[in-house]
Amino acid sequence: MTELPDDDIDRVKMSVLARRSGVPAATIKHYVREGLLPEPYRTSRNMAYYDASLVPRIQAIKELQRSRFLPLKVIKEILDQAEDTGLDVTDVMRRVLDRHAGEEEFRTRASLVEAGVPEKQLAFFEGLGLVKAEERDGVRGYSGDDLALLRILGASRRAGITPEMLPHTILEPYVRAIHTLASLELDLFEQGVGPHAKGDLPQLVEVASELSEQLVIVLRRKMLQSILASRRDAPAKPTRASKAKASVNGRENR
Repeated sequence: MTELPDDDIDRVKMSVLARRSGVPAATIKHYVREGLLPEPYRTSRNMAYYDASLVPRIQAIKELQRSRFLPLKVIKEILDQAEDTGLDVTDVMRRVLDRHAGEEEFRTRASLVEAGVPEKQLAFFEGLGLVKAEERDGVRGYSGDDLALLRILGASRRAGITPEMLPHTILEPYVRAIHTLASLELDLFEQGVGPHAKGDLPQLVEVASELSEQLVIVLRRKMLQSILASRRDAPAKPTRASKAKASVNGRENR
């Protein structure tokens, strides 16, 4: 077993790093795989130690994901530049996003399949209208939010959420629910904001869109907490197995 080096670096186990940062271990490992964090120092095959000074960077990554909905590639660029230049993260983020403005990545269908996206999954998403292949220079592929959607599911797989845990077909009820929500938001905006916006309509559209996304995140979190609390306090419902066992015992006692 390799000993830890004799230096000034405070190295901790993953459980400690996760507790200090408030970010789950699986998420931190995903950041490592994506190159946002350095590899840990390994003393054996199953024992790794992480630099404790990474806690602020881990928290910054999580916050940029949560509040700005930025892809990890862009987050890495922002944090790396902030560390190299000593500038404030907000200033660097503005520069990076300005540079990326107007860029639109395009991935061919063939390259996505080669990277591991199942063709059956692509066909299912297209059938739901979630993604729509476009043609560029005679090649079919995806860009924009279509590509972002595929990447989110891919990231969940890399983080350890298997198809058995969360099949891609689960998005069908999500689509129905979010379609209802989106329709409600548009109705409220058209009936409330639109008639009173006057010349400020373009700016209000942008502000309302961003606030709406943040509102949905907070409300969803609150709803989950409320539902979990109610389920925890509710009496346990009999399972099929317990019902079957009770039925058998009843017949035997007759």
